[in-house]
Amino acid sequence: MTSPQLSNYLVSNRKRLALSQKEVAFLLGNKGGAKVSRYERFDREPSLETALALEVIFQRSASELFSGLYQKVEQEVMERATTLADQESNADKRQIFTNIANRSLN
Repeated sequence: MTSPQLSNYLVSNRKRLALSQKEVAFLLGNKGGAKVSRYERFDREPSLETALALEVIFQRSASELFSGLYQKVEQEVMERATTLADQESNADKRQIFTNIANRSLN
């Protein structure tokens, strides 16, 4: 389960399109709106397939829809890339890891 302080923009995008949870659920291939409600509250993380379907529905990238989770994952990857860059003896690979590690958060 994802930490509740991470933001997502499912509710605002659903409301922007004036869709009910049940309608979004149907578009996702589900019968009721309970799963959509859990996604919106971060009680459940969507599968990759569901996240991509939400991109289609809301015409927003998954990284935008789940910006809090994206920023958390981005930071973790950058930290691991720093570790690899510090350990790498091959200059080309070290540069690749350094480029990943230095990616700026927007």
